[in-house]
Formats: sequence, C-alpha cells, structure tokens
Amino acid sequence: MLTVVVPVWRVQGYLSECLESIGADAEVIAVDDASPDHCGALLDERAATDPRLVVVHRESNGGPGEARNTGLDRATGDYVWFVDGDDRIVPGALPVIAGRLAAEKPDVLVVGVAREAWNRKVSRWTAPSGTPIGTAALAAPPVPLGGLIVRRQFLTEAGIRFRPGRYEDIAFSYDVLAAAATVATVEHACYVFRPDRPGALRGTPSPAHADAVTQYEHVLGLPGAGPRTLVRAVDDLLGVLRRGLVPPGDRRTMFGRIAALLRRHRTGPLDGMRFRLLAHDAYRTYRVWRVARALPSRLRRPLRRGRRTARKALLRLYYQAQLRRPIDEKLAVYAAYWYRGYACNPAAIYEKAAELVPDVTGVWVIKNGREVPDGVPVVRPGTRAYFRALARAKYLINNATFPPYVVKRTGQVHVQTHHGTPLKTMGLDQPRFPASLGGFDIDRMRRNIAKWDFSVSANRHTTLLWDRQFPITGQTLETGYPRNDRLALATPADTAAARAALGIAPHERVVLYAPTHREWHPVFTPVLDVDELAEALGPETRVLLRGHYFYDSLGFPPRHPRVLDVSRHPSIEQLSLASDAMITDFSSVMFDYAVLDRPLVIFAPDWEVYRAVRGVSFDLSTEHAGTFVRTFTELVEAFRGGQVTSAGATAARARFRERFCSLEDGHAAERVVRRVFGR
Repeated sequence: MLTVVVPVWRVQGYLSECLESIGADAEVIAVDDASPDHCGALLDERAATDPRLVVVHRESNGGPGEARNTGLDRATGDYVWFVDGDDRIVPGALPVIAGRLAAEKPDVLVVGVAREAWNRKVSRWTAPSGTPIGTAALAAPPVPLGGLIVRRQFLTEAGIRFRPGRYEDIAFSYDVLAAAATVATVEHACYVFRPDRPGALRGTPSPAHADAVTQYEHVLGLPGAGPRTLVRAVDDLLGVLRRGLVPPGDRRTMFGRIAALLRRHRTGPLDGMRFRLLAHDAYRTYRVWRVARALPSRLRRPLRRGRRTARKALLRLYYQAQLRRPIDEKLAVYAAYWYRGYACNPAAIYEKAAELVPDVTGVWVIKNGREVPDGVPVVRPGTRAYFRALARAKYLINNATFPPYVVKRTGQVHVQTHHGTPLKTMGLDQPRFPASLGGFDIDRMRRNIAKWDFSVSANRHTTLLWDRQFPITGQTLETGYPRNDRLALATPADTAAARAALGIAPHERVVLYAPTHREWHPVFTPVLDVDELAEALGPETRVLLRGHYFYDSLGFPPRHPRVLDVSRHPSIEQLSLASDAMITDFSSVMFDYAVLDRPLVIFAPDWEVYRAVRGVSFDLSTEHAGTFVRTFTELVEAFRGGQVTSAGATAARARFRERFCSLEDGHAAERVVRRVFGR
C-alpha cells in the first residue's frame, strides 16, 4: 500500500537511523542524488540484505526535488511518503497510517510532525487537525512535507511533481492540498524532521535560498491565492533573508525580487512597515529599520565587556585591532589539548608541513612550563604575540578547540584534527546522556563547529558519526590520523630507541596500561591495581601507567618497582612503540595502538556503567581488537595462558584493523597537508 521515497545527499550520519525507522511494511526507494560521501555505499550495503529497499543512483546531483521525482517514477505503492534521509519515522506509526489509509482511502493523509532540534530534543509537535484543502489551503501555513502521505494516482492525474530548485516542498505542499478532494488525518506525531541540523541545505548559506521567491511565485499563481497567501509568502521570504542564509552580495537582489513579487500580486493595501518599504524597494531603509528594532539587545553587550579586567580588556582591544590587519598567508598556528603541549595530529601535520610547505611558518600555542622540542616557535596564551598570531594567521590547526573569543576571519582556514576515533558518544549527540554533561557547553560547541573548514577523520566509522555529532559546512578529510604515521612506518630500530629512552631492558616484557577518563571520578582512579598486576605477571614484566590527561594527578600513585608512571610523558606514540602489549578500556588509544598490530586487551569491569553514562557507538565486548576481560583474574590468566597472543585474538585484531585502520599507511599527514595548504 505504501512506498517511502528517501532522497539521499550528504546525510551519511543520519541515513542508517532513517532507514531503520521505516520498518518492514513498506516499499522503500532510496535515491542517491550523486552524494559525495559514503551514502551510496551505505545504501548498497543495506540493499544487499534488505529486499524491500530499492536503490537508485543518479549520475549527477539534481537536488532533493529531482531525487523525489526519480523515486516517484519508480514507486509501485498506492500511496507515497517522502521521507528525507536525515529525518525519521516515529516507532509504531506505520500500522496506524496503514489502517487509516485502508479505512478512508483519501487523496491525502496528513500526519502529525515533530521537530527535532540540533541537541536531539524533540518538540514543536504540529497536529494536523482541520487541515484545509482547496482554496482554503492557500491561506494556511504550508504543511511540512513529511506530514503528507499522498495517493500516487492522484499525483499522476493532477500532474503534480516537485519543481526545480530549493524550497520545492513549499510549492508541492500547496499544489497537493489545493488540488485534493479528500483529506484524512492522524493527529499524533508520526514524522520527526530536523530542519536546523548543521549541514542541512536549509541551514547552509547559499545564493540558492533565493529559489524560495520562485516557489512562492508559483503558489501565488494558483487559482484562489489571495491577500493572506501573499502576506504569508512575504513574511516567509523576509524570514529567509533575515536569517542570514543568503550571502551579503546577493541580499539586495533577493530583496528586490520580493518587492517585485509583492507588486505583481498585491490587490489592495497591506498594513505594516515591511510592506511599505518593500513597495518602494527601499532595501537600505529596511536594513536600518531592522537594526533599530534590534538596538536594545545590542546596547547590553558593552556592559558585559565592561566587567572584564583592565588587562584582558586591553588585550582584546589589541586583538580587535589585529583583526583589521591583513592576513599573513605564510603563517600557521598550531595547538593541541587546550594548549597543553606539542603533540598529536597537529604535531604530525606541523612536521610534514615543514617538509612540504617550508615557506609557511608554523607557530605553536603552548602554556608555560610545558616541554617543547628544540627549534619549535612558541607563543604563550594571553600575550600580545598570541593574539597577534591568532588574528593574522592564515591557518589555525587544533585537535581540540580554541577559546570562544577567537574570531573566524574571512580568508582564514580552521582545521579540526580531533584526537581519537569515537567509541563514546560525543558532540551534538552527547546531551542524550545527561550524566556525562559536567562542564559541557553545547552552545559554545556549536559556535566552534561553525568555524571549522576541515575536519580530519581516521576512518569511515568516524566520518559517519561526526557527520552528525560535529557537522560542518566545510570538508571532511577522511585520510587516517597523521599522528599514526609514526606507528605505521615504525621499524624495530624505532622500537628499540623508544625502549632505551625509558630505560627498559631488551629482555623485559612491557605492558602499557592506558585507561580513559571517567566523568564520575574527580581524580585519576584506575579500576586496575597496577601494582598487583606487575606482581602477578612476574619479574620479567614492566608495567607503564599512562593516566588520562584530564587528570592533574594520580589518585593512587603506583609503588611497585616494576611500575613506571608515564602519565606526563609527552608522546603516547613513543610509549606505544616501547610496549609489547596494551591494556586499555574505552580509550580511543586502542584504535591507534591497533596500527602496530600488537596484542591489545580490553579490561572493562565497568562496561555497563560506562555505556549508560557516556553511550557508545558499538558493542566493544564483541567487536574488540583481541581480548576482552571483566575481572582481574581473567586479565592475569589471559597473559599467563597465552590468550592475548592466541589465534582467536589475532583474528579479532585483524577484523578490528580492517574496520578502523585501513587508511593508516604512514601518509595521512601528507594527505592533510596537500589538501589544506594546496601543495
């Protein structure tokens, strides 16, 4: 009875959730609109195991309207529901919908629609009670496309299809309801849409937002369209302009098009300053009027700035002055772990950039007292040199975030390298796990994400998650992790040098224990007693303890002579090279260590607690990289009995490496540098 048509373009982070929400009682036609990401592969993989799913790959991108038309042409159901690839159907909705369609057989079934905000909170449920049809529909707000389930034969007979350009759903909605003879409703929300998710077409600045004028021109030309339709059209179009989605250079032109639309369809006087200004095409006066209306809130900003200390205020003024000076095309600023030191992906990119783009000077932001390699230029946070570098540098490269006061200038390039493959839930998905939100500021995170031009990803798993958790309007660089180049290219000589630097004898077995941060522990409190472990594993074993960098001190410092605290060692890569095996829990270091193809043990006595507090992206207990144990006894026996080096552990590690380490070939930094610096 029902065909669900899913247009697909750059929705890889949401697509699986969308398809899973549809259920098994509908034909599904997914149209890959030449999506440049993993969407096409995801659809083909799912179609191989899901007979209800038909996948159509378009050769070129035509926009969501053309993709829906393609799906409509392939549909065989009596009714068609257009479900966007980043939206979802509410559980249990399909049986209710099928029952209503079978009982009433309407031209259109209008269902309740809920709105999901960027923080995953669902609100603003729109109930379809008393949905008008015919001429009356043209005076009402447009029904969201996801709320319309339309009889396919009715669409064919009425000749209704999606029009070219963006905002095509507006014209389609009015076309359908104006032509329909019968309508039925389901009051409860059946569809959840995400209109303001970062990266969505409606939220991405583009001259194409002016297409909304063309769509409303069509609506106003429908028989029965009157003054109320015109008022709604003008208000909606000015809203598009007001939200800043149209680039500055195109706003005057769009305003003129709205003014022309008003003149063509106006049949009488319309009250309101906006209509008077539009009637005279007075764009500059309109802008002044808008500024004047917003003036009270702007007057409050200097009062907030006045509460800063005099020194900070002067430095910020200096920064503002530097922002007016030309960008230095040959300067790059690097930072890692909130200015904690020289490390991680930014360090690997810095070193490769020095080789491939030596004319670009790299400067590091590092706090006082932190170790820095010889010859690395440094600026200290809070100094004039620091603010000058942030304001003038062409490139800003970080594995965490710059402070919120850092301005993203037009012409600057921000590169977010991240610092781990995600097992735990992160970014905009994290509010679903309130116990993990201590100190979490999601509004600040959204502002930071908006500054990123490039986001570095280690593998497809990461790309798919971060497309939803850290969505950017820039580009994802799925290159592998630059910091892992050192591990991928490591030789026995590199391992020997790393061990010698730590004072480890050649005959010793070295086990590196690197647990992650646990939000419910105020100080580093390992769930593993490393002193007891060293004693249990015998005199030929040395244990290296690597506490998480979020903790300033160890809650229970080790005392055993064969346990070495390396929590302040500047390079986790060197520690990994020095070890023969790693023990970790939920830390992303497991993905990096797997590049070495050495034994890896997951010790997770609190797996259920961590999964409930932070949320996880896959079941580590079954998809680990070698050995998974829950108790100290199991851990010791895994080493004593040879389980950590068994054929089963080796096979599990191979599967893990294929999934997460396939890009780690030693050239990730080069790929990033050539793309970012254009060399």
